[in-house]
Amino acid sequence: MQQEGINSLQEKNLEKTKTDLVIIGAGPAGLGASIYSARAAIDFKIFERVMAGGQITTTESIENYPGFKPDISGFDLMQNIIEHCTKLGIKPEEYKQVETLKLTGGQGAGGYKFLTGGENFETESKAVIIATGASPTRLFVEGESEYIGKGVSFCATCDGALYYDKKVIVAGGGDSAIQEALFLTKFAKVVYVVHRRSELRAVKTLQNRAFENKKIEFIWDTVIEKFLGGDRLKAVVLKNVKSGKKADMEIDGVFEYVGIKANSQLAEGIAELDENGFIITEPDMATSQPGLFAAGDVRDTKLRQVITAVADGAIAATYADKYLNGL
Repeated sequence: MQQEGINSLQEKNLEKTKTDLVIIGAGPAGLGASIYSARAAIDFKIFERVMAGGQITTTESIENYPGFKPDISGFDLMQNIIEHCTKLGIKPEEYKQVETLKLTGGQGAGGYKFLTGGENFETESKAVIIATGASPTRLFVEGESEYIGKGVSFCATCDGALYYDKKVIVAGGGDSAIQEALFLTKFAKVVYVVHRRSELRAVKTLQNRAFENKKIEFIWDTVIEKFLGGDRLKAVVLKNVKSGKKADMEIDGVFEYVGIKANSQLAEGIAELDENGFIITEPDMATSQPGLFAAGDVRDTKLRQVITAVADGAIAATYADKYLNGL
């Protein structure tokens, strides 16, 4: 009886809302989707677990987003997009993390219910756009967090041009690490590939290209143990995993490529995911579940950039509108 009373009280205090569309995530993809949803006059809500803007806000400079001065920071670019949203009356529900996503119509039937963590707030919708992004696997060593955006990067395409004629490290030995090391040779004076093993995991064709590139040097059986500097990164402490020997190395930048994880937990058991956990979508951003769309880095995309994330959001919102009209 007591438990029934508690459940009844919780149900009574639960704030319930209904809407046609819910957008989860207020990074470039989610905000892009919200702009197109607003222009289509869709009744929608957008939830963000932290603050609107996404991971790109930690990027020091963006030079490849059309229409903006070449040295705009990720934070300033996202503030411009947020201001655009504000003018359209869009305000993300910040600090409301969607913790559960449930089907109300059953598998293959659409209809969704959400409960946000830390809030007595429940929402039902007819369609959903998941734009929760992906998280780079970090080294989690001393000083790393302090220098993210100040010498530590996870995107050579975004930040490579900032290191013209400078010395950089690529941490990792897989396909992505070697591809980005080769890309960085367009700008850097020298690219050191620091790998904890004595051989690469990348495919042989990439390995051969890297071994033949005179700008790439390999530091085997080694990990980064510490990041050093003042306002910006200036050096790292390297440790040989076999001998235990440590050495300081002056460096201008470090690009980490030790893995990336899709923030796709909400879609597990509902939509089809690939072997790495990214949500599989059609060209219209539709997933295997009716009414469920995915946009940006969380989906199985070939390029993870601000421009492609915003475009994904626009496409997802456009076809979510068509889906809703079809109902």
